[in-house]
Amino acid sequence: VQLQASEGGLVQEGASLRLSCAASKRTFTNNAMGWFRQAPGKEREFVAALGWRGVNTDYADSVKGRFTISRDNAKNTLYLQMDSLKPEDTAVYYCAASISSTISRARNTYRYWGLGTLVTVSS
Repeated sequence: VQLQASEGGLVQEGASLRLSCAASKRTFTNNAMGWFRQAPGKEREFVAALGWRGVNTDYADSVKGRFTISRDNAKNTLYLQMDSLKPEDTAVYYCAASISSTISRARNTYRYWGLGTLVTVSS
């Protein structure tokens, strides 16, 4: 398994939750990483991306200021800290490894995908 995400969960509106994604060294090293999500009946959408050095970031407007993407290159692990969660954040969340060190919002630039983990936010 190239990417293994932690379990999501059911939380109340306004709560926080942190997702983690463990990767193989080969998958993680030198590659940008991203988080995507797919709500029921909707297309998979970009959430956040982070460059290999952990400096360059990009966030979807819908999560900017509430979500923080980070990585621990020593542990080959990607994180998504989600604060002030809203019911509209309910979705299956996927971590993904890019084919390059450059961050991107395009799904076709990500080669490896985790299986997805469900996050449900109740109002």
